[in-house]
Amino acid sequence: MSAEVPPGPDNSRTSEEGAGWACGKRGSFHELLPDRVPDFSWRRPSVLWRSRNDVLARLFGDPANAIRRRCVASLRERGTPAAFTVHRPAPEFSFALVGDTGEGDRSQYAVVPPLLHATEGTDFMVIASDVIYPTGDAADYPGKFFRPYKDYPAPIYAVPGNHDWYDGLRGFLHVFCGLDENCSPPPWRGPLAFIPRRLWRHSGAVDAEALAEARRLYRGAPGQQGAQPGPYWAIDTPALRIIGIDTGITGRLDRDQGRWLREVSGGPKPKLLVTGKPLYVDDDHRPGPIEGGGTVDEIVQDPAHHYVAAIGGDIHNYQRYPVRTGDGRTIQYIVSGGGGAFMHATHIIPRTRVVDEDEFRCYPLRGDSLSRYSKLYGRWLRLPGFFELTPEEATAAVEHRLGIRPGRGYDGPAASRRARFVAALLGVPRNARGRPRFLRLPVRRLPQRFRSELADWDRPPFFKNFLRLDVTESRLRIRCFAATGCGDHETSPPCEDEVTIPLR
Repeated sequence: MSAEVPPGPDNSRTSEEGAGWACGKRGSFHELLPDRVPDFSWRRPSVLWRSRNDVLARLFGDPANAIRRRCVASLRERGTPAAFTVHRPAPEFSFALVGDTGEGDRSQYAVVPPLLHATEGTDFMVIASDVIYPTGDAADYPGKFFRPYKDYPAPIYAVPGNHDWYDGLRGFLHVFCGLDENCSPPPWRGPLAFIPRRLWRHSGAVDAEALAEARRLYRGAPGQQGAQPGPYWAIDTPALRIIGIDTGITGRLDRDQGRWLREVSGGPKPKLLVTGKPLYVDDDHRPGPIEGGGTVDEIVQDPAHHYVAAIGGDIHNYQRYPVRTGDGRTIQYIVSGGGGAFMHATHIIPRTRVVDEDEFRCYPLRGDSLSRYSKLYGRWLRLPGFFELTPEEATAAVEHRLGIRPGRGYDGPAASRRARFVAALLGVPRNARGRPRFLRLPVRRLPQRFRSELADWDRPPFFKNFLRLDVTESRLRIRCFAATGCGDHETSPPCEDEVTIPLR
């Protein structure tokens, strides 16, 4: 199994220029932008308020399972096949995968030119999680889905993310599945039920004519059409079965979807899972509970099911964990959510324990992530001389705190005290077993929960990513490409990671 990045243009592991720190040419994505670019920011209280269903679902119960059952029942009543499977007869094919796309701003459009170049000739695209921010409304699809991908010539399928669920999945089901029904949540029970009943944000109206016109205007070509059977689905080919699951708001599958997942996972054919929530992320195992018992990862790791990879969105960066199972196989667990939304920091990922650190891959590199965040905080706090770290300084600080070999090497001096302090303040963990606990406290003093959401930007380097997957009868090749926003990288985007998986 190969895990080497092929020769080609510089990437972030070979140079600062490859990471996008020095853009020699303005990106052509500016020409794709609408006349009025949405002023989208997670720093706005109104945006957070519109996303309140996430908090309500975690405090008072996630209604996604009940809503999904109702909607799936409606899909079955109109004749959708019980297996929710799309059959493609070609034994060799390629597809693109991009996650967490739909902010509709510069960072989403910056992904489009390199995506179109690197995925030329692919047969379809998959969006893994959060097609539309902040709340999945149908009214946002023309500007945040149809228009950005108007030049992608093949069908697009998707698995919903938590943000797509904040309108009860109504917009998603209308656009991707042709379901016009409003599957409202069941009533909450209990002494505090009046809170979610009063505060729950219900889905907005669906203007079917406006959506049909947007589809005709932007993605109306015959080759671009391809309705999917439901919010979860399978694409069956002679060489590989691709299975997409709907993880709702909190990551839990209802028992009906769990039963379906076990059924479509059977048999000797190799399988790849696409999920709205990753199973391994930030050096943490999140197996994905199923209503009634069991987990998604138990199904993936069962040797009888022959999974070779599991790819999840939700977290807005790239991570790869080659996990060895008890029977000696290796399953590639991948996070790929850098399709357009704000960047989740990678410098807060500890030295990995679930796999050997030398086998772990992430994009952006931890040093680049720390440097980008230090510049943002330096500007916001008007302390650039203190906070801002160059990529070299940030890389040295990460190497010092984590005790790892940096992804991009430098010959400079060791990290300064200032760089080490800024790294600790911005959340780089300390890899030092046996140190007194009080010495580790400064690492956690700035809350992690909203740090990334607040640190959005609309200038290169963006550190976005997408995948190209090429399937033959004998192998699956997965490549992660960078979208920096630099014009130099649009026609030949840097390949940040590659893995080839045998299918026989």
